[in-house]
Amino acid sequence: MACPLARDSRGYESQFATNHLGHFQLVARLWPALRQANGARVVSVSSWGHRRSPIVFEDPNFERRDYDRWSAYGQLKTANILFALALDERGKAEGVRAFSLHPGSIVGTGLGKHLSREELRVLAVIDENGTPILDPAKNLKTVEQGAATSVWCATSRQLDGMGGVYCENCDIAPLVSRAGEEACGLSRRHPYEDSPRAGVADDSTRKPRGNGGAAVPVAMMLATISRPRWRSAKR
Repeated sequence: MACPLARDSRGYESQFATNHLGHFQLVARLWPALRQANGARVVSVSSWGHRRSPIVFEDPNFERRDYDRWSAYGQLKTANILFALALDERGKAEGVRAFSLHPGSIVGTGLGKHLSREELRVLAVIDENGTPILDPAKNLKTVEQGAATSVWCATSRQLDGMGGVYCENCDIAPLVSRAGEEACGLSRRHPYEDSPRAGVADDSTRKPRGNGGAAVPVAMMLATISRPRWRSAKR
């Protein structure tokens, strides 16, 4: 996460290659087995980091723009979500469903090895003594708590017949309102965008089974991704 610029042997930016392209290649090779499973699920672990950047399709590998480690991280996390959306669309006829999720902020896994102690303090995930702050209400979690949503997406009967949704805290994430977009900075256009952003339908809901029939908002759609590019990515 937030690594210095590096490239793999093919020239791909390392964060994008490791956390998206590698997952894509693995699923592609597992595809015959997933189809034969008669009810497989693919879980793509994204994070709130997707808010830091859309996928810059014109230059995903930072060959013609200055490298920014957080933009690179945000781009790959956006890719994780869009991968699940596209995979679910392609796979549902074969019984393969896909989900993406935010596991929470988890210190102590080595993920933040490229961040200084001061940077971790600014992110409010450790205290002044360097001790991890644990507060599930703020998505600051232990490793076990962070793994829970991945396991839920892979096994919960509440998600039977569903797919393509973005989850957090063992539930489908709430829909982001326009006010919420503003608060998160999602309304800002990315400098590489040249087309209108995808909107968020306020009345979009789905009903997972086993939740008393109550409607739960669908996965938050990414206001930082332009609608034309999302459609082209599905083809």
